[in-house]
Amino acid sequence: MNTSVATQQRVLLTSVCGPLGPRHGDGPSVGYELLHGQVTRAQGIFSPRAVHLNFSLNYIAENLDTPAVVLQYPTRRDLIRELKRGSYDYVGVSFILALFHRMKETVALIRQYSPQSKIVLGGYGTVVPDDVLRPYADHVCREEGVGFFRRLLGRSEIPMPYKHPQILSTLKVFSMTVSRTGMIFAGLGCPNGCDFCCTSHFFKRKHIRLLPEGRDIYAVVEDYLEKDPEMSFVILDEDFLLNKTRALAFRDCVLKGGKALSIFVFSSIKAISQYTVEEILEMGIDGFWIGYEGTRSGYGKQQGRPAADILREFREHGITVLASMILGFDYQNREVIADELAGLMDLKPSFSQFLIYGPTPGTPFYERILREGLLRSDLAANKETYYRKCDGFTTMINHPTLSPEDIEALQRWCYDEDFQRLGPSLFRTVEAWLLGYQKLKDSPRPLLRKRAERFAREIRNAYPIFGVGSLLGPNRAVRRWIRDLEHRVHAEIGRPTLKERAMSLAAFPAAFWTFFTLKAGLFQRPRVRRMVYGMPEADAAARGLEVCVEEPALP
Repeated sequence: MNTSVATQQRVLLTSVCGPLGPRHGDGPSVGYELLHGQVTRAQGIFSPRAVHLNFSLNYIAENLDTPAVVLQYPTRRDLIRELKRGSYDYVGVSFILALFHRMKETVALIRQYSPQSKIVLGGYGTVVPDDVLRPYADHVCREEGVGFFRRLLGRSEIPMPYKHPQILSTLKVFSMTVSRTGMIFAGLGCPNGCDFCCTSHFFKRKHIRLLPEGRDIYAVVEDYLEKDPEMSFVILDEDFLLNKTRALAFRDCVLKGGKALSIFVFSSIKAISQYTVEEILEMGIDGFWIGYEGTRSGYGKQQGRPAADILREFREHGITVLASMILGFDYQNREVIADELAGLMDLKPSFSQFLIYGPTPGTPFYERILREGLLRSDLAANKETYYRKCDGFTTMINHPTLSPEDIEALQRWCYDEDFQRLGPSLFRTVEAWLLGYQKLKDSPRPLLRKRAERFAREIRNAYPIFGVGSLLGPNRAVRRWIRDLEHRVHAEIGRPTLKERAMSLAAFPAAFWTFFTLKAGLFQRPRVRRMVYGMPEADAAARGLEVCVEEPALP
């Protein structure tokens, strides 16, 4: 295709229209916040809050070399307004399977208000067959999105690493912003191939390195640090440490840079077992999402050092762990689940997730469930009801010993027990930081001593939450533990300043405001985020758009 023609094409990339969530007829875990919706859901006002964006939309738009607009969580009105003024050649819609019904609503609006636009469906919702999606799409993307869209637009292929957008996630506690996190898109797919894992089988168990080398990852880190030297990071890669060559090359860059970073990653026991805890800390990694799954689940990714040893060692060195446990394996009954939960609680993870073993199209577990006729009859009879229930919080199969109601009740019990036994994740995190500070402050390794200093700064930033926790914690034992933790922190890090005491007092009305808004369901929907890429400044100004020529504006 002629380049001059291709540059005139306009692209709109959007998430499905809101409002979303159980209040609006969606599944119990569906919403705008992954952490609050699936991890700290039982922790009320103590739940950290961060909006989970459809990052892939911004990533694709950054690399199209053609005018593009990205909408994150528009309402129907927002989308209609954009469609009326856009004259878009292509409209891409990203969705997950649990929001199939929302995708249909979004597509209907596109067809009504921009009938000339070609519709492209993408995201993990496209795991369903072509005949299901054909009524709603002109094109379906089931691969890495940049290459797909560039071919669609007649653009030439470009090598990885692609241009990396700067996308920030803002974390709030008691409705107050406490940190900003830079999102780093390092890879797609996972070779581990767990039988339930949609993300692994979506990419045919291949790992696509969006940032091929360790130095490529560090270059993105440096770009973010120019904006904020104290920024934290999340590296989005299904099993980041599995490629040891790339990980150690990244560590070499961090050591050379000499700055103690704060990075959260996703990784498996198998991958983690390749490293010492000192090597991991020197990479800047101080947080992990680890699939604990079940003690007898038998996945290959669980091979290596005992999970208990790793989680204890990590906690002693200040590394927080989000451990994800699965309910509904064939071998589990009430007693087994209670025992597995007790074992996990003994390891004191900073965060815990409990999801129900569910069959997603394209996975071996789904094929087995269909082959053995184990899908619930009401879901087998109605595909769209089945899609809506693919949320990790609905029992979709006939279990050997537990009813669907039993499993869902046990899931709620696990979340409640996690909160009642271990207390708010906020304070578990602070305790891990305190242990890490004590362990590393006299380390012979310079970067680890800097890591200890960063732990100390992060602990001091958390001083204002102690008063609320010691009075409003979930039970007497947890409140007593929080008060004891506060004494230990003050003895090690220092007494609070006048400013910190004032902030502690201000935390109470902030916490009560958070309680009120949660209870009333107020202000829980994020404002639409609209970003423009690759558009000439004069043209964009005439249309009243925010311009992102070299890089996107920070949300």
